[in-house]
Amino acid sequence: MANINEMTRDGYDKLNAELEELITVTRKENAERLKEAISYGDISENAEYDAAKDAQAETEERINEIEAILRTAVVIDEDADEDSAEDYTTVQTGRTVTVKDLVYNETVEYKIVGNTEADPFNGKLSNASLVGQALMGNKAGDVVEFPVPEGIAKYEILEVRK
Repeated sequence: MANINEMTRDGYDKLNAELEELITVTRKENAERLKEAISYGDISENAEYDAAKDAQAETEERINEIEAILRTAVVIDEDADEDSAEDYTTVQTGRTVTVKDLVYNETVEYKIVGNTEADPFNGKLSNASLVGQALMGNKAGDVVEFPVPEGIAKYEILEVRK
Protein backbone atom coordinates (compact mmCIF):
# COMPACT_ATOMS: atom_id res chain seq x y z
CA MET A 1 0.00 0.00 0.00
CA ALA A 2 1.23 3.50 -0.79
CA ASN A 3 2.28 5.77 2.04
CA ILE A 4 -0.49 7.98 3.30
CA ASN A 5 0.10 11.63 3.95
CA GLU A 6 -2.02 12.95 6.83
CA MET A 7 -2.93 16.59 6.41
CA THR A 8 -5.09 19.17 8.09
CA ARG A 9 -7.98 20.60 6.04
CA ASP A 10 -6.17 23.95 5.92
CA GLY A 11 -2.97 22.37 4.57
CA TYR A 12 -4.92 20.36 1.98
CA ASP A 13 -6.85 23.43 0.82
CA LYS A 14 -3.66 25.50 0.53
CA LEU A 15 -2.00 22.83 -1.62
CA ASN A 16 -5.07 22.61 -3.85
CA ALA A 17 -5.09 26.40 -4.23
CA GLU A 18 -1.39 26.42 -5.12
CA LEU A 19 -1.96 23.66 -7.68
CA GLU A 20 -4.87 25.56 -9.24
CA GLU A 21 -2.73 28.73 -9.45
CA LEU A 22 0.15 26.86 -11.06
CA ILE A 23 -2.08 25.19 -13.63
CA THR A 24 -4.32 28.12 -14.55
CA VAL A 25 -2.00 31.12 -14.16
CA THR A 26 1.68 30.20 -13.93
CA ARG A 27 1.62 27.74 -16.84
CA LYS A 28 0.07 30.40 -19.08
CA GLU A 29 2.61 33.01 -17.95
CA ASN A 30 5.43 30.58 -18.70
CA ALA A 31 4.00 29.84 -22.16
CA GLU A 32 3.81 33.58 -22.90
CA ARG A 33 7.42 34.09 -21.76
CA LEU A 34 8.54 31.21 -23.99
CA LYS A 35 6.60 32.55 -26.96
CA GLU A 36 8.12 36.00 -26.47
CA ALA A 37 11.64 34.61 -26.06
CA ILE A 38 11.30 32.53 -29.23
CA SER A 39 10.16 35.62 -31.12
CA TYR A 40 13.59 37.15 -30.49
CA GLY A 41 15.07 34.70 -32.98
CA ASP A 42 18.09 32.45 -32.43
CA ILE A 43 17.36 30.48 -29.26
CA SER A 44 20.84 28.94 -29.00
CA GLU A 45 22.20 32.01 -27.19
CA ASN A 46 18.96 33.44 -25.86
CA ALA A 47 19.05 34.04 -22.09
CA GLU A 48 15.34 34.88 -22.00
CA TYR A 49 14.52 31.56 -23.64
CA ASP A 50 16.72 29.64 -21.18
CA ALA A 51 15.13 31.44 -18.21
CA ALA A 52 11.62 30.77 -19.54
CA LYS A 53 12.41 27.06 -20.07
CA ASP A 54 13.79 26.84 -16.52
CA ALA A 55 10.69 28.50 -15.09
CA GLN A 56 8.49 26.13 -17.07
CA ALA A 57 10.42 23.11 -15.79
CA GLU A 58 10.20 24.32 -12.17
CA THR A 59 6.46 24.88 -12.53
CA GLU A 60 5.89 21.40 -13.96
CA GLU A 61 8.05 19.84 -11.24
CA ARG A 62 6.03 21.58 -8.52
CA ILE A 63 2.73 20.55 -10.16
CA ASN A 64 3.89 16.93 -10.21
CA GLU A 65 5.06 17.16 -6.58
CA ILE A 66 1.73 18.58 -5.38
CA GLU A 67 -0.28 16.04 -7.37
CA ALA A 68 1.77 13.22 -5.80
CA ILE A 69 1.16 14.62 -2.31
CA LEU A 70 -2.57 15.01 -2.92
CA ARG A 71 -2.86 11.46 -4.32
CA THR A 72 -1.78 10.06 -0.96
CA ALA A 73 -3.42 12.73 1.20
CA VAL A 74 -5.79 11.81 3.98
CA VAL A 75 -7.49 14.85 5.47
CA ILE A 76 -7.75 14.54 9.22
CA ASP A 77 -11.16 15.54 10.55
CA GLU A 78 -10.18 18.03 13.24
CA ASP A 79 -13.83 18.38 14.22
CA ALA A 80 -14.56 14.68 14.65
CA ASP A 81 -17.76 14.31 16.56
CA GLU A 82 -17.37 13.93 20.27
CA ASP A 83 -19.28 10.64 20.34
CA SER A 84 -16.52 8.95 18.37
CA ALA A 85 -13.87 6.82 20.01
CA GLU A 86 -11.34 9.56 19.28
CA ASP A 87 -11.50 12.28 21.87
CA TYR A 88 -9.98 15.73 21.86
CA THR A 89 -7.53 15.01 24.67
CA THR A 90 -5.26 12.76 22.62
CA VAL A 91 -2.36 14.23 20.64
CA GLN A 92 -3.02 13.63 16.94
CA THR A 93 -2.70 15.43 13.63
CA GLY A 94 -4.74 18.62 13.68
CA ARG A 95 -4.56 19.13 17.44
CA THR A 96 -2.72 21.90 19.26
CA VAL A 97 -0.58 20.68 22.12
CA THR A 98 1.07 22.66 24.92
CA VAL A 99 4.13 20.96 26.38
CA LYS A 100 6.60 21.80 29.08
CA ASP A 101 10.18 20.88 28.25
CA LEU A 102 11.30 19.44 31.59
CA VAL A 103 14.99 19.59 30.60
CA TYR A 104 15.04 23.30 29.67
CA ASN A 105 12.05 24.35 31.79
CA GLU A 106 10.29 25.99 28.83
CA THR A 107 6.65 25.82 27.77
CA VAL A 108 5.98 25.52 24.05
CA GLU A 109 2.81 25.21 21.96
CA TYR A 110 2.66 23.28 18.68
CA LYS A 111 -0.03 22.48 16.18
CA ILE A 112 0.54 18.93 14.97
CA VAL A 113 0.27 18.92 11.18
CA GLY A 114 1.08 16.66 8.26
CA ASN A 115 4.65 16.40 7.05
CA THR A 116 4.12 18.69 4.05
CA GLU A 117 2.64 21.44 6.25
CA ALA A 118 5.41 21.53 8.85
CA ASP A 119 6.77 24.96 9.79
CA PRO A 120 8.40 24.59 13.22
CA PHE A 121 9.45 28.24 13.38
CA ASN A 122 5.75 29.12 13.25
CA GLY A 123 4.58 26.49 15.71
CA LYS A 124 3.54 23.85 13.14
CA LEU A 125 5.17 20.55 14.00
CA SER A 126 5.12 17.53 11.68
CA ASN A 127 3.49 14.38 12.95
CA ALA A 128 6.45 12.54 11.41
CA SER A 129 9.14 14.60 13.18
CA LEU A 130 11.04 13.23 16.15
CA VAL A 131 9.02 15.31 18.64
CA GLY A 132 5.76 14.84 16.76
CA GLN A 133 6.09 11.06 16.71
CA ALA A 134 6.90 10.99 20.42
CA LEU A 135 3.84 13.11 21.30
CA MET A 136 1.32 11.30 19.07
CA GLY A 137 -1.24 9.26 20.98
CA ASN A 138 -0.42 10.72 24.38
CA LYS A 139 -2.71 12.81 26.59
CA ALA A 140 -2.52 15.81 28.89
CA GLY A 141 -0.66 14.87 32.04
CA ASP A 142 1.57 12.33 30.27
CA VAL A 143 5.34 12.72 30.46
CA VAL A 144 7.06 11.68 27.26
CA GLU A 145 10.76 10.84 27.05
CA PHE A 146 12.55 10.21 23.78
CA PRO A 147 16.10 10.25 22.44
CA VAL A 148 17.35 13.35 20.63
CA PRO A 149 20.85 14.05 19.28
CA GLU A 150 21.73 15.95 22.48
CA GLY A 151 20.57 13.12 24.79
CA ILE A 152 17.06 12.54 26.15
CA ALA A 153 14.18 15.01 25.78
CA LYS A 154 11.50 14.98 28.44
CA TYR A 155 8.17 16.73 27.82
CA GLU A 156 5.11 16.97 30.01
CA ILE A 157 1.94 17.40 27.99
CA LEU A 158 0.01 20.23 29.65
CA GLU A 159 -2.94 20.61 27.26
CA VAL A 160 -4.34 19.15 24.06
CA ARG A 161 -7.07 20.97 22.16
CA LYS A 162 -8.71 21.30 18.74
